[in-house]
Amino acid sequence: MSLKNDAFPSSAAFDAISSSLSDDAERKDAIKKGNALFAFILKNKAGQTDSWYIDLKEKGEVAKGEAPSGKTADVTLSLSDDDFSKLVSGKTQAQRLFMSGKLKVKGDVMKATKAEPILKKAQTKAKI
Repeated sequence: MSLKNDAFPSSAAFDAISSSLSDDAERKDAIKKGNALFAFILKNKAGQTDSWYIDLKEKGEVAKGEAPSGKTADVTLSLSDDDFSKLVSGKTQAQRLFMSGKLKVKGDVMKATKAEPILKKAQTKAKI
């Protein structure tokens, strides 16, 4: 099942991240390094929002929504679809977006820094 939402072109990255986590060794390594539940809330040019999460705490999965049922995200990252596209493609850094106010972080800011390696996995696979 695709995680892509056509109203959010950069959401294809979540399929790429999910694909990279399908390898058992990659998934275990990502859980070890991430050890958090990351939520992403994207806003498109039309002003619509949608959310996805990356569970690097237990299952090593990517899905729609802000968190699995009964759980809450350790950190929630809110940004525009365009900025997420730039972040995943390596055209900008999370710190730069955060400092310029384009990336909002709720929850454990230190854990937010652990999301970058998993987003880099999408750089090699996503066609955004």
